[in-house]
Amino acid sequence: MKKSDNRILTTHVGSLPRVPELRELLKEREKTSGAMSTRLQTLIETNVSEAISKQLQAGIDVGNNGEQPRVGFSTYVTARMEGFGGEYPRPTSLDLRDFPDYKKLLEFKRKSSSRVNVTASVESEIKYHNLSESTQECEQFLRLSNNTSASFTDRFMTAASPGIIATTMMNKYYDSHENYVTALAREMRKEYELIHDHGLILQLDCPDLAMERSRFFQDLSIKEFQDKVSMHIQAINDAVVNIPPEYIRLHVCWGNTDSPHIHDVPLQDILPLLYEAKVGALSLELANPRHQHEYKLFKMHPLPSSMLLIPGVIDSTINYVEHPEVVADRICQIAESVGDRTRIIASTDCGFGTFSGTEAVATSVVWAKLRVLADGAELASQRLW
Repeated sequence: MKKSDNRILTTHVGSLPRVPELRELLKEREKTSGAMSTRLQTLIETNVSEAISKQLQAGIDVGNNGEQPRVGFSTYVTARMEGFGGEYPRPTSLDLRDFPDYKKLLEFKRKSSSRVNVTASVESEIKYHNLSESTQECEQFLRLSNNTSASFTDRFMTAASPGIIATTMMNKYYDSHENYVTALAREMRKEYELIHDHGLILQLDCPDLAMERSRFFQDLSIKEFQDKVSMHIQAINDAVVNIPPEYIRLHVCWGNTDSPHIHDVPLQDILPLLYEAKVGALSLELANPRHQHEYKLFKMHPLPSSMLLIPGVIDSTINYVEHPEVVADRICQIAESVGDRTRIIASTDCGFGTFSGTEAVATSVVWAKLRVLADGAELASQRLW
């Protein structure tokens, strides 16, 4: 994983906007559990190519395929693994319970989205025998990104963590949550190693380590939740045992919504636990108004010397386009708190298309935000070097 040796590098969290037809075909496939149609394959090819081109034009250094082949950042696994079926509701988050009018507003926004609150459940033994879709996704991204005049400094591929799968697709088969997570770690290890074997940085998407405090684990005490976080991190470590940490980045967030977020677990309650993950970089939300102040924690809990920090300095839930000076200020504050400018890679808080049909930011605004991310990183580099 490249460091910011001469300037602040830029990246994003993974999901980028999909065109309407692609969104609809992905959702239709999710409903029918069928194979990819020729039209869907063609659209994915076109839109991965477009996503690569637009990232490079915006000034993104570390890019990916925009998750264009996936219906959702975590629910995509149900089309690749055996054991899932039916539908089952996820627990309602505390924000939606306490602010019912916001819940109605969110439901209106997501009336045509893919499955988010009612998802497939696990109904039999989890098995990941067919890695063809994962292989195709990696090879397609490599092929298309190799055919551009410009090139990324680094390339990454996202994958859902065992914990976020287990807290999204409810358990109707295993005798405990821990055994479900353990089974997922065993099987997802195949996808993680495949991504690494293709020479790509593996990004593990782990919202469960923060977001699920107010959803799946809302009835637990903070100590009990911390124990679950530790268990989920151990599952990650077991799954990536054959991948050197410097090829892995781990993304943690509090949910990619503009909800009140008053029940979010404070970063200080989980940061020392996150340091136990055997990864080379930590991606965290530090732009949204509920967590922007928490960059100060890196003085209290210093980033391990083996880790990079990938802070979100662009909010992924609003259509405001941040000013480059604001972005630069955020980057410089974080760099000062960490104490090493070379270990900062500027990013977004979360993805812009985490589930098909849930997009909160207009497509043209997304690309404007990524351009501002690059502009702000350039200003910060002028200050820091």
